[in-house]
Amino acid sequence: MVEFKLYTSSLKNEWDSFVENCKTPLFFYKRDYLEYHADRFLDSSIMFYKEGKLIGIFPATKDNNTMISHGGLTFGGVLVSVKTRIETVIDIFNQLKAFSKSQGINKIIYKPSPAPFHQYPSEEDLYCIQNVLQGILYRRDLSSVIKLSERIKLSKGRKALISRARKLGLEVEDSVDWVGFHTLLTSVLKKHSATAVHSPKELEYLASTFPDNIKLKIIKVDGEIISAALLFLFDGVTHTQYLATNDKGRECGALDFIIETSIQQSQDMNVKYFSFGISTEQNGTVLNGGLAAQKESFGARTICIDAYEVVI
Repeated sequence: MVEFKLYTSSLKNEWDSFVENCKTPLFFYKRDYLEYHADRFLDSSIMFYKEGKLIGIFPATKDNNTMISHGGLTFGGVLVSVKTRIETVIDIFNQLKAFSKSQGINKIIYKPSPAPFHQYPSEEDLYCIQNVLQGILYRRDLSSVIKLSERIKLSKGRKALISRARKLGLEVEDSVDWVGFHTLLTSVLKKHSATAVHSPKELEYLASTFPDNIKLKIIKVDGEIISAALLFLFDGVTHTQYLATNDKGRECGALDFIIETSIQQSQDMNVKYFSFGISTEQNGTVLNGGLAAQKESFGARTICIDAYEVVI
């Protein structure tokens, strides 16, 4: 029988070790990432055991009587090991329901990990969330991904901008100038009445904690950052967490050059996918056509980022 246990700090090593060996071993499921913004979220993560062995975890937060997987992540869901079979996963979800009842939870917001981020087929949770917990799909966003082994050709317009950047002698460099990057990012987001999720100090902390997974690519002109890309490097996926450029960078194709350079470097490392993130607004109901077209011009095509609602 599957048993559950609420996560505590004494279980950190066991949790992190499980993440490294599960079917979706993404670094942002590790505790150092989940807890860098612990002041913003009330952690309610769960660990599942069978015969004393850890077989699954659920990164989660709690907001009043609602459990969310995880409030600080775009997606998450129940993570299981390669050896965990479907009948056991069904038991895990039954225990998740039992745990929720015991904690006075009346609703679960469940955000499964998209298939390109799986190291091994891992969609048991999609079956369980609908057929075991009677969850309903309540939000669907569109994201853009390039399959690097069979990449669709660049558009002519994108090629021209990249060529312009090369002719101008622009160079893509790795950087740790988090203040300069954040200043550029803030100015870009301000035009869209948005703000950056991460502060410069948080970015510096995360990059120093996960140096192999978080990279900042920039182009400078006369000492000023004109374009930048913050990349999250997962096993098999390079993801653009933030992209930013000012008017000068836009005119000379600097951001296009950074993106193309990052794509080519990912191909050289035998990465499977290059992910741009979502291009939808207003809870997924409105497509930002210009943003989607920009990503498609690099050869990206659409996947869905879903969220389910379960009433307990």
